[in-house]
Amino acid sequence: MNLAISTRPQAPERKPTGRRRTMLLRSLPMLAWLIADLVLVVTHPFVAEATWLMVHLLLLGAVSNAIVVWSTYFSDAVLRVPGGHPRRDRIVLAALNLGALGVVIGLLLHPARGGSGSPWILIAGATVFGAAAVTHVAGLLHQLRVGLGGQFAIAVRFYVAAALSLPVGAWLGVRLAGATTDHARLLLAHLGANVLGWVGLTIAGTLITLWPTMLRTRADDGAVSSGRRGWWMLVIAVALVMAGGLAGLRWVAVLGLLAYILGLALIAGPLLRVGLAKRPDSFGPWSVLAGFLWWIGCLVAAALQLAMAPDLVAGVAGVRGLVGPFAVGFVAQILVGALTYLLPVIVGGGPSVVRLSVAFAERAAGPRLLLLNLSAILYLLPLPSLVRITLSLAAVGALVWTFGVLLGTVITGLRAVRSVKQSTPTRTRAETAPGPAVGRRRRSGEAAAVVGVVALLVVAAAMVDPVAVVGRYVAPAPAVDAVGPGGAAAGAADVTPTGNTTTVQVEAIGMKFIPAVIDVPVGDRLVVELTNTDPGQVHDLVFANGVSSGRLAPGASATVDVGIIGATLDGWCSIAGHRQMGMTMVVNAIGGDPAHIGHAAPSDAPDVVSDPHAEPGPGFRVRDPVLAPAATGTVHEHTFTVQEKVTEVAPGVRQTLWTFNGTAPGTTLRGKVGDVFEITFVNDGTIGHGIDFHAGALAPDRPMQVIAPGESLTYRFTATRAGIWMYHCSAHPMSLHIANGMFGTVIIDPPDLPQVDREFVLVQSEQYWGPQEAAGSMDKIAARTPDAVVFNGYPGQYARVPLEARTGERVRIWLLNAGPNESLAFHVVGGQFDSVWREGAWELRCGEPGDAAAGDCTDTGPGGSQTLGLLASQGGFVELEMPEAGHYSLVNHQMSLAERGAVGTIRVVD
Repeated sequence: MNLAISTRPQAPERKPTGRRRTMLLRSLPMLAWLIADLVLVVTHPFVAEATWLMVHLLLLGAVSNAIVVWSTYFSDAVLRVPGGHPRRDRIVLAALNLGALGVVIGLLLHPARGGSGSPWILIAGATVFGAAAVTHVAGLLHQLRVGLGGQFAIAVRFYVAAALSLPVGAWLGVRLAGATTDHARLLLAHLGANVLGWVGLTIAGTLITLWPTMLRTRADDGAVSSGRRGWWMLVIAVALVMAGGLAGLRWVAVLGLLAYILGLALIAGPLLRVGLAKRPDSFGPWSVLAGFLWWIGCLVAAALQLAMAPDLVAGVAGVRGLVGPFAVGFVAQILVGALTYLLPVIVGGGPSVVRLSVAFAERAAGPRLLLLNLSAILYLLPLPSLVRITLSLAAVGALVWTFGVLLGTVITGLRAVRSVKQSTPTRTRAETAPGPAVGRRRRSGEAAAVVGVVALLVVAAAMVDPVAVVGRYVAPAPAVDAVGPGGAAAGAADVTPTGNTTTVQVEAIGMKFIPAVIDVPVGDRLVVELTNTDPGQVHDLVFANGVSSGRLAPGASATVDVGIIGATLDGWCSIAGHRQMGMTMVVNAIGGDPAHIGHAAPSDAPDVVSDPHAEPGPGFRVRDPVLAPAATGTVHEHTFTVQEKVTEVAPGVRQTLWTFNGTAPGTTLRGKVGDVFEITFVNDGTIGHGIDFHAGALAPDRPMQVIAPGESLTYRFTATRAGIWMYHCSAHPMSLHIANGMFGTVIIDPPDLPQVDREFVLVQSEQYWGPQEAAGSMDKIAARTPDAVVFNGYPGQYARVPLEARTGERVRIWLLNAGPNESLAFHVVGGQFDSVWREGAWELRCGEPGDAAAGDCTDTGPGGSQTLGLLASQGGFVELEMPEAGHYSLVNHQMSLAERGAVGTIRVVD
């Protein structure tokens, strides 16, 4: 059977049939969902908080519409059902879109996501959506019963199994939206039902018939039997993935993914033979082929993520990162490839009009296909986020371009249908195509142009964000000339070269060089073959004679020609803080003078000095100390991006800070006991960084690991206990990373926390200044000699711009001591604390502890507190009321630290 005959017009029709006009009209909702999704992608690129919405608009909205419309169409074709059932189809599509809209609105307004709506909106939307799927199944079964059948009826079995998985996926989605536990299990099962089941099974069944049709050839004789075996394998695989997810059995899910890949391989065998016999020659088949390869690649990557992860939670976090490539690389390309073939057929109008529509659909086919796939492949590399954003926009641009071409194809075809006359059809571009040689030259030129444009975009993005690129994947810096007069190493006594070369392999890992001591005969040339095997850290090796390896990303290597050795020579890693952590090396000159070429200590660099009476620079902005209320949702999603930026940290002092999201302290998070926090951590710095949230109790192995520049991870934790918790960089030396700006706070409200009139949050930290516009001084940190001690990142800022309150108002001040070294003795001059909460417990509360009046601040009781003491990383809060107007100073009552900047003021008015 040649299915191509059954899906193409059989006669030179002069206008679209009612069936085809109906197909075009039913495709309009799909177009609306696609437009909404593309707008969101363009306006919110690389924003983790919007990713779930992008995916749902594409898969739940556009793709689900396409599945219902085209699976019905193909079922009619292969079963030879005349006329179909238009009323039922309209009901299914209306319910599907109403349910999808309800799901999207329900998710946006769901209380668990911080919305103000009811969870019943989501439940109602999912119910209607699932009911539409069940009705669609009933329609497919009816078609199987009344149709004439045929050898390709196996495709309809795929559609039925796919539609049956959708209500299950919808139910799992509802459970997932409000889940505070078992999130990974529910998510994996949800992806199995909706992505592998609803979307994957439908596409697998369609390709059995559509692929040979697109190539305009007969199906392979083994397609049907392979399809039947593949159907069983894929259905079982989907069930295994869902069961493995729900039961928390990681290896069952891995087995399911492997079975799914095997099922696709069974189906792909006959399709491959057809493709080799008649190779693709147009955009549609090439796009479908590219999408199929992305499909297999994503499945293999997902299986590896689950298999290699230490547990199910870590594995699902890795799988979740593949949803974007799956949606764009696989689903979107399959969709546009199929539409490129089908739309000219549906528009119809006779052979001449179809050729005209096809010619329009093939415009710039090669550049569109190459731009999308090249951008998507490069996006997967560990590049700076701005470069990845640019690449994602390039891929989206290719999709927008293609959808524009498809829209133009429909418009061109419909216009041609209206204007066609009885005269001889006009010659089209397809009939006047260039010869093979001209075509090859044109395609080569187009490919070169696309590669050039993508390269230009990458370079431009890197130039805009150079700090995120320096030291990542560049080749090691060339060694400087290390040989002094007479062939000796610089700074050493004259020696006679022996002509021998000592080659040593050195490994940089775990803040040390292995070996750390190298013995070299005097006069030998030393060559060091350095490999950075540290999984998350950038390192280098600098010798005291000026030779450097340049910065090496994890896994990179460099050959360092140290020169002729005439004296003992020091080496070290010059990344901030690494030398002080022990990354040093000694090259012993054997048989020579005891001369020693050492390194200059960082203290040799000129110190910067701040005038405490000077005004801040023009770009200075006071950090708002007002604490916002806790969000109403139970799931909080945030993106934390490492940024290295030169910042004024005191009047006249500019330092290169390492920050979370550009500020030190980083973003303050707030929630309630039981809330879930999901942090997408992106390292856009030039060295390794990690993150450690004290607010979550979990194994640190994966979420707190140090990641290399350009990499990212997902950190998910449940807040099980109240407190003001610190978060900070987990890379060594932690003291330097914290002092250099990588810290912040998560506030989890106690369940019985009373309302107050005003809430503030102050984070104390210390500054250890390095040279101007450089990172902080590790030597000063080790000596515990801070240059400044500050609240919220700048010395004395709240003495310049005071906190505001009124007499009689109840004020709560949350406090965290980020350290890394000094303590905080918080005191309000002129105030007394009637309530003190420290490290998860009330130490003093309005009214007598244990009294019925506890918490009633009209009864202050006989006791009070003057100071809240906090060691590094500890936190709490104090409450007080100021009895009269005036200026109440805030100080660290360890006065030498207050005199370094840990001061502020509350201005109280009547």
